[in-house]
Amino acid sequence: MYKLILVDDEEDVREGVSQEIDWHAYGFEVLAKAENGKEALDLVERLRPDVVVTDIRMPFMDGLQLAETVRRQFPATRIIILTGFDEFEYAQKAVKLYIDEYVLKPFSAVELIDALVKVKNRMDEEAAQRENNQLLRERYRKSLPVLREVFLSSLLTRRLTREAIWAKAAEYGVALQGSEFLVAVISLDLKKKEEAEILQFAVKNIAQEQLQLGSYAGLVFLHNDLVVLLLRKETGEQERLEHLMQGLAEEIRRLVEKYLSVTVTVGVGTVVPDVTQLSYSYEDAGLALDYRGILGNNRLIFIDDVESQPRASVRFDERKEHDLVRCIKMGTKTELHAVVDELFADVIEGNVSIHDYRIYLLEIMTTILKTAQRAELDMDRLLGGQTHLLAEITTFTSVQEAKSWIIDICRKIMNSIASGRNNTYKRLVDQAIAYTHQHYQSPDISIHKVCAELHISPGYFSSIFKRETKMTFVSYLLQLRMEKAKELLLTTDLKTFEIAERVGYSDANYFSFCFRKHVGLSAKEYRNSRGNSGKEEAP
Repeated sequence: MYKLILVDDEEDVREGVSQEIDWHAYGFEVLAKAENGKEALDLVERLRPDVVVTDIRMPFMDGLQLAETVRRQFPATRIIILTGFDEFEYAQKAVKLYIDEYVLKPFSAVELIDALVKVKNRMDEEAAQRENNQLLRERYRKSLPVLREVFLSSLLTRRLTREAIWAKAAEYGVALQGSEFLVAVISLDLKKKEEAEILQFAVKNIAQEQLQLGSYAGLVFLHNDLVVLLLRKETGEQERLEHLMQGLAEEIRRLVEKYLSVTVTVGVGTVVPDVTQLSYSYEDAGLALDYRGILGNNRLIFIDDVESQPRASVRFDERKEHDLVRCIKMGTKTELHAVVDELFADVIEGNVSIHDYRIYLLEIMTTILKTAQRAELDMDRLLGGQTHLLAEITTFTSVQEAKSWIIDICRKIMNSIASGRNNTYKRLVDQAIAYTHQHYQSPDISIHKVCAELHISPGYFSSIFKRETKMTFVSYLLQLRMEKAKELLLTTDLKTFEIAERVGYSDANYFSFCFRKHVGLSAKEYRNSRGNSGKEEAP
């Protein structure tokens, strides 16, 4: 059911049209009726209709101005213009770019229905096109190779949780089950990059063929101008992944030189025990590749050969940092427990030295403190004078104690940030209200002017203003102006047009219209009904 607003300054036209047509039978619901463009624009902003049916000639804001504003602010809204024959040519020229249908006056219900059906059919066709499952499936099928490459690249850039990895692997048909994983990167030894892209695909094809011929459990894909070779150890596989990678990568290197007449250098990372740690192996492969500046090109370089120092078994990477920061800023207590459990999963599962473990805790705590600092929190007040947080890392007697300590600190920071956010909302709304009270007399005050003053976006402001005041800014401004007008009517002898100017209306007739609409009485009737006749004035 499409939602519609009917706009015409003639009441008999509005009522006649609304009663003569069985709107529901044609798939429409009349949300509201307006008798001028300004009133209609307020309704559009508040109700967000699918269709606006409007006359051209109306007071305060005509149909063309309304159509132009609606098209600019709400481009998805369809517009049907009701126009007299003498206005038709002008209407076509003025609004040809944003009017969906015209109906010439005088018109019958059948003619309006015909225009409505045309507009509805277009909206139905567009909706059907968006929802056409077969079309979507075909587009998805064509996009699948690209989506798969994007997914595989994300494994190397720390963006996905374990659950997300398995879900997407199943969706894209990517085999990732294994007890160990190893990443190698293959880089062309080229000084000139003119044919690099074509050669990269050729190298990828050679690597793919060798992977299939040798029945290796693995994948080949492109990422950041490198050919990435990923091997995994399947259940029952006895040979070490390093040995498998040695044979496969060396054969790829040899074949590339033989068939493509170019050389490649291969950097091989460290073996990792979990699919979520592929980024570590990839990072190490890139570090190994850097050693070609010392060792030369056209060779395999294993990171474990060139950097033999012990390597940490747990790392606080970008994804973990992002998840923790996001949770502290916007998460729930349940999400916090899940994030902290994930942080300590590698510690519990792996053989971690106490030195590496304390560095890991230090990195976590540093991120927590930086998040609190960016939120401008007083940590001394928040934590009751605990000023040596980093030193406490050395005092924990169990992983559970460390987890509980981190959760407790994060909860306090989360509560403080949430409280500060609510205070910020209230402060912004209070500032907006204060600005509105100072400038309601100005005819051009608007939500955009208020937002420019507060340096925030209209969309953000609208949501927090309605949340705090339970009304839209437009409604609040109207209510404020009407209250000020009522006050002036009862306490002064000003004429209606003078009061209109004082409360921000450049058009006295539109003020009178709004006042009667809001209060239920004309300005003169309201003044007289409250026992203050004032000076006689024209109604």
